[in-house]
Amino acid sequence: MRISKIVVRRRLLFLLCMLCMLFAALAVRLAYVQIGKGAELSAKAEDSWRRNIPYSAKRGEIADRNGSVLAYNITTPTVMAIPVQVKTPETTARSLAPLLGMSEEAVLKTITKKQSIVRLQPGGRKITMEKAQQIRDLALPGIVVAEDNKRYYPYGGLAAHILGFTGGYNQGLTGVESKYDSELNGMGGSVSYLSDAGGRLMPGSSEKYVEPKDGLNLTLTIDKSIQSIMERELDQAMARLQANSALSIAMNPKTGEILAMAARPGYDPAQYQEVDAEVYNRNLPIWMTYEPGSTFKIITLAAALEEKKVDLKNERFFDPGFVKVGGATLRCWKRGGHGSQTFLQVVENSCNPGFVALGQRLGKESLFKYIKDFGFGTKTGIDLGGEENGILFKLPRVGPVELATTSFGQGVSVTPIQQITAVSAAINGGKLYKPYVAKSWTNPDTGEVVHTNAPEMVRQVISEETSKQVREALESVVANGTGGNAFIDGYRVGGKTGTAQKVINGRYSQNEHIVSFIGFAPADDPQIVIYTAVDNPQGIQFGGVVAAPIVRNIMKDALEYMQIAPRTDQVAKKYKYGETPVVTVPDLVGHTAQEIYEDLNMNFNLAKSGAGNVVINQAPKAGTRVDKGSTIRIYMGSEADAEQGHQHETSE
Repeated sequence: MRISKIVVRRRLLFLLCMLCMLFAALAVRLAYVQIGKGAELSAKAEDSWRRNIPYSAKRGEIADRNGSVLAYNITTPTVMAIPVQVKTPETTARSLAPLLGMSEEAVLKTITKKQSIVRLQPGGRKITMEKAQQIRDLALPGIVVAEDNKRYYPYGGLAAHILGFTGGYNQGLTGVESKYDSELNGMGGSVSYLSDAGGRLMPGSSEKYVEPKDGLNLTLTIDKSIQSIMERELDQAMARLQANSALSIAMNPKTGEILAMAARPGYDPAQYQEVDAEVYNRNLPIWMTYEPGSTFKIITLAAALEEKKVDLKNERFFDPGFVKVGGATLRCWKRGGHGSQTFLQVVENSCNPGFVALGQRLGKESLFKYIKDFGFGTKTGIDLGGEENGILFKLPRVGPVELATTSFGQGVSVTPIQQITAVSAAINGGKLYKPYVAKSWTNPDTGEVVHTNAPEMVRQVISEETSKQVREALESVVANGTGGNAFIDGYRVGGKTGTAQKVINGRYSQNEHIVSFIGFAPADDPQIVIYTAVDNPQGIQFGGVVAAPIVRNIMKDALEYMQIAPRTDQVAKKYKYGETPVVTVPDLVGHTAQEIYEDLNMNFNLAKSGAGNVVINQAPKAGTRVDKGSTIRIYMGSEADAEQGHQHETSE
């Protein structure tokens, strides 16, 4: 069948139109790809060609409240390889192995991996500057020495459980290093270049540098000097007492700021691999739970005073040495009891039957309400990982015996941080604060403070008037009662001892105790509160004998460091048999040796120097506080010399 020319022309015209439409669509598509998507596709292509050499950001510094840096970074080189650029893998491995302390096989296996860039580890991570230069001098193709950072702790193990430590990639693993890892970490940078499919540098391409952004600097509430004092005393106590462990916390009771916190055994964050994991994973001041013993009586006391269930000075209690409750006999620590005493003396003597009476007057609902209001049974919320809750009796299970034992600190389980936080509330006017260790954050480039943590009050637990009564009672405990070993001449100190039997295999041990003491000063306006506990000290196991002297030593040096001046209006200490009283040195200048000898014979010893019949100088000076029986050296001369000496002292 013959096709007409008209049909052929129509078909050719249709085909031409179709081709024109296809070319038009192709042109539109090419224009879209070239103009509309060109930049995006070019960026993707460049990204596939680009190779990055990472540069770590500097981790933020950690400093104490006064600016002393406790943790910072030092620059350390790290060796990397770009496998496709390594021309002779065997020769390269042979050259690198001795410098990195790795076997040739391990290096060869790493540098022949099918990856764009690899780290030569462990030997190539965080090496010395000298070794890095040796590797650079080899000029090995495909081997790059990049910059990395290593954490450095200039004071070794100081505040280790607070600071924590970082891992091999500068990631925080424990302590504030972990808690605030994202703030401290910063953002890494890199040097990048373009390479072809074989990994070779593209001709005419340039390197691109992305600057790392350093992490924020962290300022802690910790005071390095108080921390050092505390750790010194714990070290000496562990050596002297051969205890299982020891811990201590110092807090500002008016804010919840932690001034110092330590535990023994301790460790060096830079050498954490050398100690048992339990040492660094268990921050005892916030992790350890145990029965508090008599330090818990402060809570019972505060509740009874707030509810007006007791008149400390005018109400009396007779202690026969035990009390029978619900068929159980609960004994006082003093065999034979304390006899008739005021309730203030019940507190001074830490008399268990007396506190049982206070608990019974309160009743279980009221007592346990105050216990919970003071923060027991729940975490304090301190900004450190690993805090425990402690354990309280559930109210329906509290019978007469449970009420009685709880009132003097037995049968409940608490943490040290709960203890010091609760006692701070009892003495600071009744305000329960959330404890914290992070004070502020600073931009390392501008020095600008970007965030500051403010004290956070959780609740008002008792009134200011009740808190004042608690302070006065606890000051009397130190001056007249079981806390006498915490007495500091010239400073008003309040506190409470604690001795608790350890529970081993579900039974109370007769031989192992956790002894503790909590103290604060000045008693009328507390600036610092210190809690110390010692687990199973060898020898005498009483809080007043073991823990109180530790707190006294920390407190004395801390008060002097804080420039809190001594005073004369403290409660006079009631000295026990065998204790040496502290007395004031009188002014002897101008008197003859004969005039003063008889008066001083009971309190001091005299040692004379020089010729003459009148005292012209003395050591120690008048007004100095010394132990009774101390020696005063007097220097003899003429009356004119004595008068001149007095005038000189007056002018000074």
